[in-house]
Amino acid sequence: MVGFVYIILTALLWSFIGILSKVCLLSGLTPLQCAFFRSFFGFIAFFMHCMICKKLKIPLVDLFKLIVFGAWGIGIYYSCAQYTILHAGAATDIILQYTAPFWVAIFARIFFKDHLTSQQLIAIFIACFGTILVCSSGGSLSTTAPISAIIAGLITGLCYASHYPITRIWQKKYPSEVIFTWMLAGGSIILFLVNNISGSYPVRMTFNAFLSLAAIGILCTYLAFVFYGKALKKIGMVQAVITSEIEPVLSMLWVWLFFGESFAMIGWLGSVFIIVAVLVLVLWR
Repeated sequence: MVGFVYIILTALLWSFIGILSKVCLLSGLTPLQCAFFRSFFGFIAFFMHCMICKKLKIPLVDLFKLIVFGAWGIGIYYSCAQYTILHAGAATDIILQYTAPFWVAIFARIFFKDHLTSQQLIAIFIACFGTILVCSSGGSLSTTAPISAIIAGLITGLCYASHYPITRIWQKKYPSEVIFTWMLAGGSIILFLVNNISGSYPVRMTFNAFLSLAAIGILCTYLAFVFYGKALKKIGMVQAVITSEIEPVLSMLWVWLFFGESFAMIGWLGSVFIIVAVLVLVLWR
């Protein structure tokens, strides 16, 4: 039960990423700039945590591996997420990330030989069907989302799913805080370089945008990952990823309340299927 509490707290914090990101994007920041500052603020918070706890030292080979994964799992992930938020809506981005259960189930079977129970398979099927309905809804903005935004959203699902097995594997050697510190370092490095190449500096931002970026990095990234790491020590990967699917429901609620984003009927129907998937897993358990 404690593991489920941790993953629910994680999902709650992640659900605020959409509305905070929209504040930044509407202030004039680019998706790549938002992605960099989210990663950078998160890295600083974890780095300070590990400095205080004296946990930073790891072999250079492992350090390199974590930084390389961070380029994919943080750099690509955050960039695609911000691009989808800008062009398809925050609610669409969050929903599309939840193709993740399908990938997590495959990873769990391949890397950890986990046996998929009947309720897990049913929950995965329901969640994926709901995601397909959301994809076909045209996004949560008033204009139809371009295909590139939908593809970027689906890539975030694969990136998101890859965190589960990688974190599980590295938790056998290092505390979660160390893992996330160097993953975020890798993401920050690649995003800084890409921003430089694209001529995105210097950055001009409003005070509200700065506060939103700090909140995304410290609360929605650092604190959320702390809870996330604790959750993966208590419950299985598939249980964690499906339970966290309360995040898109909460995210849609926030962006509807604050920005008026809304799906067509088929999109709301898909969202209901996602809620049902969570209930199937938790109540059956």
